[in-house]
Amino acid sequence: MATGLPSPPPWTGARKHNYYLTPLIAEPMNAVTNLLFIYLAYRGIANSLRYNHDRIFLITFIGYLIVGSGSFAFHATLKYPMQLVDELSMIYTTCLMTWASFAHKRSGGVQVALGVGMASLAIFITGYYHYLQDPTFHQNAYTLLTITVLTRSIWVMEGNLRPYWRGIDNKLSTVEQERVDKRDRAILGKMWWMIVFGVTCFLGAFAIWSLDNEQCGWLRKTRHEIGMPWGFFLEGHGIWHLGTGIGAFHYITWGVWLRRCLDGQQEEYDVIWPHLLSVPECVRRTPLNGTANGHAKPADGHVKAS
Repeated sequence: MATGLPSPPPWTGARKHNYYLTPLIAEPMNAVTNLLFIYLAYRGIANSLRYNHDRIFLITFIGYLIVGSGSFAFHATLKYPMQLVDELSMIYTTCLMTWASFAHKRSGGVQVALGVGMASLAIFITGYYHYLQDPTFHQNAYTLLTITVLTRSIWVMEGNLRPYWRGIDNKLSTVEQERVDKRDRAILGKMWWMIVFGVTCFLGAFAIWSLDNEQCGWLRKTRHEIGMPWGFFLEGHGIWHLGTGIGAFHYITWGVWLRRCLDGQQEEYDVIWPHLLSVPECVRRTPLNGTANGHAKPADGHVKAS
């Protein structure tokens, strides 16, 4: 169970209880759950390279990979430097998404100014957190950044895709306008499912982690009594890793798709997400009369939003 504080060497004092399964990994369950981050990062990086998504999202997925790798290293060793890699990479990755949300379609000067601002903010959080060494500060900073970028992205999504807010394109015929409106409403429906699912994963995992912190002693005792593998389900911090990993991946993928839509590429790209337990991916739609990704484009040349 992570404390969020610098720790003594393994096998000393209060840290003896951490090496309860193996002398090689301090917190096995908290470390292993980060493999989900690494797997999803691989999927996201591969998708970004295959479909040539905006470079900022490739960098974000790399940051996501560093978050998972750093968290694995921290929970395996309980070394303070590894904790910094884990927690600060969360801040940096969220700063990248914040920049991507606010800088899109802005002038070069505004993009540079926003970049300098976000870099300065990241440097300030890094320095102040290292000075305080208080996990609460990191958690509050990460929460505020996440709320900011999520709110901004929803505002942009609704303003640009919702027919009521977007208005009518006078260049389109009535029939074509109706088709475009229906298409974008379908896209919005799927995007909102991604948002709700991702936020639910975040909040649910956070609630479990909070309960884990409140009942730390009782949970540790119970885990030792019932043993593994059932004790895994009482590892609240490990479940936090799973929930945040899934939620963050859905958010980044939503951001990739939203960027494609903001660039007017609704007819060219879609998110394939067969069910809630699957991994969503933003893919190029099937060429006319062809097949790809298991989906065929209608013969009339119009693409139906799934």
